[in-house]
Formats: sequence, C-alpha cells, structure tokens
Amino acid sequence: MKLNKEFYIRTDTVKIARELLGKKLVSNINGKLTSGIICETEAYCGPEDRGCHAYNGRFTDRTKIMYAEGGVTYVYICYGIHNLFNVITHGENNPHAILIRAIEPVDGIEFILERRKGNIFKTSLGAGPGLVSQCLGFTTKHTGISLTGEKIWIEDAELIPQKNIIESARVGMNFEGRYKLIPWRFRIKNSLFTSRAK
Repeated sequence: MKLNKEFYIRTDTVKIARELLGKKLVSNINGKLTSGIICETEAYCGPEDRGCHAYNGRFTDRTKIMYAEGGVTYVYICYGIHNLFNVITHGENNPHAILIRAIEPVDGIEFILERRKGNIFKTSLGAGPGLVSQCLGFTTKHTGISLTGEKIWIEDAELIPQKNIIESARVGMNFEGRYKLIPWRFRIKNSLFTSRAK
C-alpha cells in the first residue's frame, strides 16, 4: 500500500527519516517498473540546519520545491554529476527534506542493471545516493512529482525497530557548529546494501 500524503506532512522529519527505512521506493519511468527497499536516509530540517539547502531561508529556483507541502520529490545534481533523490516533508513553507542514501534493489533488476551498465547483481548497486537515482531512473526532471501518484511512490512496510537502526552524523557536513555532527543519518543495522560508514 502506498504511503499517503499525511505520512509526509508531519512535522517531525527526523522521525519520518527513521520510518522510511524498510519501505519500498518505486519508480515507473518510461514503462520500466523498478524498486528498492530503503536502507539509508538523512534528514535535513529547515532554515536553522546548516546542512540543509534552505539554510537561513535560502530560496532559489533549485530550492523552491523544498517550500512545497510534503509528499513531493526533490532531485538535485551534486558535483555536477550525481542526481540525488529527496522526499519533501512537513507543511508548506517549512523546507524539510529526506535524502534517500541507499536501497536494496528488488523489482526490475534487469532495468536496474541496464541503468547501472552492469550484468551482475551486487550489494553495491544502490549503495549511495547517486546510485539510488541511477538504479531507479531519477533525474532533475523528476523534481516536484507527487509521491501519491503513478510515477514515483513509496510503499508501506513494518517499522524497523530502533535497536536495528544505526544513527550517525550526516555525510559531507563541511562546516562547524551543532548541525555538523547531529546524528540524522539512519541505516538499517547489518544491511549489506547501505553506503560505506564515514
């Protein structure tokens, strides 16, 4: 069953980031149905969070989607190469997002291998945010898509127990202060499909 809009518009983005672990992210792009179990996420929480694209109220053509009501997608390019897929959360004008950092590929493996230019299933296929987008076919043109529609959605699953979740600092926080080391990166413990610990 698809997660409904009410799941995404809640105000506790950190809680949502934990709850997304174990759920299935699905894409139906160009007639190719692919999916993966979400194994790793990172939470980004509004203007006060120095790691967030909307830090200090930043509002640009790229970040404006973050100010939408939760339940839509945000895909941006990192280092001019990688498309990174995010889920927008919270209410309108509250720019919060969750980066999907890793998946365990499930459906449409042949399409995933084609996109990843490989022919062997490996645990590293979706082990990183850029690889998630490669596996599922996401690009920046997939920003602003409703997660309750027929192109991209997330299917519900049982919650991962807290004891099976690893919390750590987010990757790439190149600044000082409280938000540098805040433990808002979440991984399924003992999963073979998460990105490397950093």
